[in-house]
This record gives sequence, C-alpha cells and structure tokens, in this order.
Amino acid sequence: IQSQNAQQLEGAEDQVRAIMRNRRGKTFRDTDDGFALETEDVFLNLYSSATSNIYLVTIGVAAISLVVGGIVVMNIMLVSVTERTKEIGIRKAVGARQKDIRTQFLIEAVMVTAIGGVFGVLTGFGVAWLIALLIGFPLLVSIGSAVLGVTVSSIVGVISGLWPAWRAAKLDPIEALRAE
Repeated sequence: IQSQNAQQLEGAEDQVRAIMRNRRGKTFRDTDDGFALETEDVFLNLYSSATSNIYLVTIGVAAISLVVGGIVVMNIMLVSVTERTKEIGIRKAVGARQKDIRTQFLIEAVMVTAIGGVFGVLTGFGVAWLIALLIGFPLLVSIGSAVLGVTVSSIVGVISGLWPAWRAAKLDPIEALRAE
C-alpha cells in the first residue's frame, strides 16, 4: 500500500489492519491479529542495523590490521638496526648525534608505512570502483578518507618506529664498529 505522505501512512495502516481483522473474523477482544503489517520503517531500521554492524566489523578488522602492521614494521626496523649496526657505529664515530640516528630510523619507518598507506588507499579506490562498476551504483570517493588513511598509517609508522630508533640511537659506537 502506498500513501501520499507519512501522516496518511498511519491512518492507512489502521484501515488495513481493521479490514484484515474483519476478513479474519477478529473481534476487538482478540489481542492477536494473526498477521503482521510491516512498513518502510521496519525495512529502513533493518538496513540501518545491518550497515552499522558491517561498519563496526570493518572498523574492527582495520584496527587489527593496523596493530599487526605496526608490529611487522617494528620487527622490520629492529632487523634493520641489527643489520646496520656497523653503519650506525660509523655515523656516530664521525659525529652523528643520537637525535640524528633516531630521526633517520623514524623517517624510514614513516616512509615505509606512508607508502603502504598510499598503496592501500589506491587499492581501496580500485576495489570500490570495480564494485561500483559491477553493481551500477555511482562511486563516491572521499579525499578526506584517503588523507586520513595515509595519515593514520604514518602515525603507525611513528609509533612502531620509536623503539627501533631508540635502540639504534643508544648503540655504543665502539661496540657497533666491532659488530660483524
């Protein structure tokens, strides 16, 4: 049943309920209609609930991915510090300060994650474009989301690069030069 506006819908719903009860022989004393009337509101609430649940699951998956990605970047940077111990020792021996070493490793960690963020955003846009093409809906691209994605990945780089950068900066130059 269609109504011209929302105010008429309630009246139409009451009329349909009365007609259906009458056809089924229901009296006013019968509390059970024996049927259900569903309006657009029910479907809109169901759709809203489903999309909010999908959104929450997506946020959860993204959060887990960020944590795992941060751990991976931290491990890669720790391996890099270990493999480049001699380089760090030489730099410190020729006058590099702890701050210089720390900054170098933080920049490297941020670059790795920022480039990963750019690839992730481009992949996301590509997948969204394919889905939009397949289902025939227009593609809505948010530049703000792209910037947020790269920014968050860069922040993950800073956080996951702190410990390796600190370890690299604290290396003793004499011990670092002795390393194989």
